[in-house]
Amino acid sequence: MEKKNVFQRMQEMEAQMGQMQSNLGELKLVIKELLEDNNRLLLENEQLRKILKREVQPAENGVITSLPLHASEDIILPEDIVGEGYDNLARLYHEGFHICNVYYGHLRTEGDCLFCLSFLNK
Repeated sequence: MEKKNVFQRMQEMEAQMGQMQSNLGELKLVIKELLEDNNRLLLENEQLRKILKREVQPAENGVITSLPLHASEDIILPEDIVGEGYDNLARLYHEGFHICNVYYGHLRTEGDCLFCLSFLNK
């Protein structure tokens, strides 16, 4: 009778170990995702600090930058809009963000993006 109980107990322990292994695998995946998110946020935070430092330094030096105004604010020329938009996208790209339709607004972590570069060259 005891031999049967020992065998049954071993089967229960084996099932528990399988369940624990499954839980451990799930926890590993969650930790991996959290570490990737943390790394991405650290990189993005670093980029934003660089941008903030670059924009705060001219203000500290007493230099106030403003956007150039047209003679009449009612008249906005189409070539000015295209130029400003292109300049803004180029600035965003050089600050480390994607401007392509695939990853727009995400931080570039692996160097240049061919989609963004082809968009800039249009």
